[in-house]
Amino acid sequence: MKNLKISLVAILFLVISSTNAQKKEKINHRNLKKDAKVEAILSGYFMLKDALISNDEAKAKELAASLEKSLKNLDVSKYTDGQKLELKDIIVDAKEHAEHISKSPIAYQREHFKVLSKNMIDMVAITGAFNKLYEQYCPMYKKGSAWLSMSKEVRNPYYGSKMLKCGKVQREIN
Repeated sequence: MKNLKISLVAILFLVISSTNAQKKEKINHRNLKKDAKVEAILSGYFMLKDALISNDEAKAKELAASLEKSLKNLDVSKYTDGQKLELKDIIVDAKEHAEHISKSPIAYQREHFKVLSKNMIDMVAITGAFNKLYEQYCPMYKKGSAWLSMSKEVRNPYYGSKMLKCGKVQREIN
């Protein structure tokens, strides 16, 4: 009888521990989606995208410089070791392209935005996002180019007003 009680207590302990671990995992995932530094990076990226859509070279330069600073502030400590390495690589590359955008004419800004967009898509795959995003794709620009948007409506940052609606939604990111 004593062994039965000990076994029941042990099973109960394992069940409670398992439940707490699952709750902790869910809480951490929710926290990742509400990371203020990730939000700042994505907000800066979206403002930069909008400047390119509007063909505003000066504004794009200013916003790219600001985005570069936001990228430097991303805290990767809460991620797994593999994610940390990947995020560090993404951030190094993204900072470089943000810097180039901040110093280039609009045609080159758009070329660097293509790689920056790939970096942001990769970052969001790890960090999550603060709301629903759309990965959009233009088959015409440089043999195909993707970017992120908060709206389903396609507004192409690679061609601006020349081909504003060129592209399609490739996928939704929740």
